[in-house]
Amino acid sequence: MDIEKEERVIIFIDGSNHYHITKSIFPDKKSTSFNFERFINYLAHKRKLIRTYYYTASLHRKKDEETYKKQQKFFDKLKRIPKFDLVLCRMQKVKIDGKTVYQVKEDDIHLAVDMVKLAYNNAYDTAILVSSDGDFVPAVLAVKEIGKNVENIGFDTKFSYHLKQNCDKLTQLKKEDIEQFFESPEEKAKIK
Repeated sequence: MDIEKEERVIIFIDGSNHYHITKSIFPDKKSTSFNFERFINYLAHKRKLIRTYYYTASLHRKKDEETYKKQQKFFDKLKRIPKFDLVLCRMQKVKIDGKTVYQVKEDDIHLAVDMVKLAYNNAYDTAILVSSDGDFVPAVLAVKEIGKNVENIGFDTKFSYHLKQNCDKLTQLKKEDIEQFFESPEEKAKIK
């Protein structure tokens, strides 16, 4: 008797990319009210979730103490999600057109290396990549080369044509799809 084995998935979330896209779609909603646990369950959908990795960087405390504290509360919330790893990369100060801005650095390379390394370690059958960044194509191809699947979660407003061409599946989330992952004021009150 041939028993079909359960598909194992690992979710890789490009945190900075996700933040900026959802912020552009929902400028009036607080990013901290996005319910990642609900989102993860939606993405895994009846498959065996092995783990979720979320890549981002801590803000500089000295630049804005209040925003830093809010981000740390958000990180604490993420860390309470089962099978969830918060991968902190580094924040770098750069000058663009004479203005000082902060950019997340090393997040893409960490995500790509983890996706390939875990594929070669046979940790999953399908990688779910939440990003609209086409720079991940070489990692996608390396993962597919050893027989793993890659699903890309993009957005209606922004997705990568190169990822679409190279992943096994592209899901473009529409505004109404994403809205269900934001907590209502009543839900947020219960959490506090």
